[in-house]
Amino acid sequence: MLTIAEYSVELVKDPFQILVGKRYEFLLDLELEEDDELYSEQGIFIKVVYKVDGEQGSIVNYDLIEKSTERHLDLDLEAEEEAALAAFCQEHYSEAE
Repeated sequence: MLTIAEYSVELVKDPFQILVGKRYEFLLDLELEEDDELYSEQGIFIKVVYKVDGEQGSIVNYDLIEKSTERHLDLDLEAEEEAALAAFCQEHYSEAE
């Protein structure tokens, strides 16, 4: 399960209004147990692009990144972790407004 220690969210500007809906960028600092597949001594954060169009929201993409090296990890979240991530973003995107 994902435990989010800290997060930030900001609205991604679309000056040419090419994209449908609004995009938000989340940076989520994860708190992980040592036996977790995602665990790294340097720490891990997730960079998420979240789209909101009307009442509907969805994850456009996400990257798992090692904190100290900023190295992108070639790992995917499990389905229930992705669902929890989407729910978190849905709950918090309005903080960027």
